[in-house]
Amino acid sequence: MSKLCGAYWYPLYAYVRRRGYRVEEAQDLTQEFFGRLLEKNSLEVANRERGRFRTFLLAMMGNFLNNEWDRARTAKRGGGHELISWDAQTAEERYQQEPSHEETPERIFERRWALTVLESAMIALREEYRSGGKAELFEALQVCLSGERSTEPYAGLAARLGLSEGAVKVAVHRLRQRFGDALRLTIVQTLGRAEDVEQELTHLISMLGPGNE
Repeated sequence: MSKLCGAYWYPLYAYVRRRGYRVEEAQDLTQEFFGRLLEKNSLEVANRERGRFRTFLLAMMGNFLNNEWDRARTAKRGGGHELISWDAQTAEERYQQEPSHEETPERIFERRWALTVLESAMIALREEYRSGGKAELFEALQVCLSGERSTEPYAGLAARLGLSEGAVKVAVHRLRQRFGDALRLTIVQTLGRAEDVEQELTHLISMLGPGNE
């Protein structure tokens, strides 16, 4: 449940906000939604054969807002379920940075899911390198994960790290491989269905491509 909340709380919060709810309402509704998932064991009815887990979760939230929002919003402020450790102010600050153009609640949920997965994979990879005593190497090379090295060519990275240019190229290749592994593992953790990872990865990339910013 902790991983679930960590992966989906902001995408769902952004979805609720884009549905037109005020800041305080969106905070309470998102908290209440996760609380009811546990209370009613709703996750037990999720059928992997019927589609993606996040699609199931989004449908659950849609039904919650359509049918039960009035009960949730009448709860005493701060007296509901506090399952998610979040900074409400930070959540709203993030939402205010969303693109101003018209975008459906479903679309913003999908894009925020993609970015959350990307961020989680990056955090996991950074910790892996830090644990292996390679934090400095990771911080220097992480810009290469995007394929954009215009800010500092391999020669410059090599000089800064005290390595040969060839060694830096090998290190970048390994970093990209490990990032791909971390990304797939993160998708599995939020999906629960390993055989759909490549399909989900393609979908994630499409959400982060041109036209989705």
